[in-house]
Amino acid sequence: MTTSLLSSLKVTARPAIEPKLPIIGKRMKLIEKLEQQQEMATCMLEGKPFEAYREKMVKDPVTGERTKQRRAVSVKPWYYDSDGHYFLEVKVNNKPIDIQEGKPAIDVGDKAVLPKTIETIIHAVEKGELDTFILAKVTPAKKAPQARPIASKSAGKS
Repeated sequence: MTTSLLSSLKVTARPAIEPKLPIIGKRMKLIEKLEQQQEMATCMLEGKPFEAYREKMVKDPVTGERTKQRRAVSVKPWYYDSDGHYFLEVKVNNKPIDIQEGKPAIDVGDKAVLPKTIETIIHAVEKGELDTFILAKVTPAKKAPQARPIASKSAGKS
């Protein structure tokens, strides 16, 4: 009687795998953008040009082969200068969020403090302090109904 190789393995039932919460992916996306802003601020302080890239799949028209290419992407800073005093806005869905009611801007002060401030925000996102803003539904702005000009019936008659 021979023993099979499979009998030497420990076999169990498949464990239930819990799906990841959607907030985790959204947090990671915001953290990536914040890290990009932090790198941009660091480059500004050091006087270096900032370059951001993303990878894109491109199909060769001749061979039909799909290859991954690195493409330059323009990134707008979330911080701005007002008479030598810097402010930072955290953006979700490309819209600034109100950290406190009616107050979207974070007063940074000196531009040298900007990377440290962004680091603090990254830690706050990791702890889940901005989850209510991340999960907020985006409501598109309603367009106001346009008034139609009233055509006069007697306009063409004399």
